[in-house]
Amino acid sequence: MNVIQQLRQEEADRLKTARNFPDFRPGDTVRVNVKIKEGERERVQAYEGVCIARSGEGVDENFTVRKISFGEGVERVFPILSPMIESVEVKRRGVVRRAKLYYLRDRRGKSARIAERQMTPAEREAEKAERAARAEASAAAHAPKKKDAEG
Repeated sequence: MNVIQQLRQEEADRLKTARNFPDFRPGDTVRVNVKIKEGERERVQAYEGVCIARSGEGVDENFTVRKISFGEGVERVFPILSPMIESVEVKRRGVVRRAKLYYLRDRRGKSARIAERQMTPAEREAEKAERAARAEASAAAHAPKKKDAEG
């Protein structure tokens, strides 16, 4: 590994620990809360759909989310480490046998459905613990900092 690759990997690791996103794969239904800037205002917009692809690695990692909006398929590519992404929630876990679900582009209705992945009790407990740890970390990050009594 050359120096540039090593630096990129270190930066990606640092940013990923700060972001604290859940693990998700293609086939999972995710809700991405994206910051939208409109003039002077900034608001958060939820974009919910099926993750159809993940690509790249480190700083250059992306994921593609597809949803049907007013009867039209809409896809959006999000960089994992983008500062415009406020949070990512996994709504459903899907069972798929492919890494890229581009075939969903040609399907409509029931043929575009993805079966839900059944989780073992151990996996369910691990996910619950991960969710609690993530909530605790975000609460600690957003908590006001206390001033020293000496100051």
